[in-house]
Amino acid sequence: MRIFLAGATGVLGTALVPLLIAAGHEVAGMTRSRGKATLLVDAGAEPVVCDAFDAVALTAAVTAYAPELVMHQLTDLPDDPAKIAEGRIANARIRREGTANLLAAAAAAGATRFVAQSVAWAMTGEGEAAKQFLEQSVLSTGGVVLRYGQFHGPGTYYQDALPEPPRIEIAEAAARTARALELTTGIYELTDAGAQDFLVVS
Repeated sequence: MRIFLAGATGVLGTALVPLLIAAGHEVAGMTRSRGKATLLVDAGAEPVVCDAFDAVALTAAVTAYAPELVMHQLTDLPDDPAKIAEGRIANARIRREGTANLLAAAAAAGATRFVAQSVAWAMTGEGEAAKQFLEQSVLSTGGVVLRYGQFHGPGTYYQDALPEPPRIEIAEAAARTARALELTTGIYELTDAGAQDFLVVS
């Protein structure tokens, strides 16, 4: 499958790209950082340097690649876990504006599948509203929403300890995501507690 992966150099994206390449997919990996483009080349993906908030550039990039599937793994979280609270506004914005722009770009490119990252826990305020916006927007276009538990393991906020559930180890999250490409539209939960790959939420 030909895949455009937005958020390809994030914690999950970094683990996911090599799995998609190993499975035989062609992948364009989008990152905001020009300095991280070489990581994508090394992993076997085609790097795309673009900001999700630049709707015109994003549409041009996705259309040029002509993917069958667009995957939304965009987040805007600080590297320092102590600053998570400060980053909530930025992350809510990426769930709203980033999602809307990526969905529009996918439609313009004629992509037939769309898979997006959400979270498996309840939030409050603007965070919950942005989560609901993302999920409803994706479902309204026939896309797939993957609700992940809190990531733990290498590169995450919880490298040496377990977060409160729901949670999922980062390598397991990437492996399950790589198997999620053919899911039918709906919301699926991915957590350590699930005996199944994907717990159907709706």
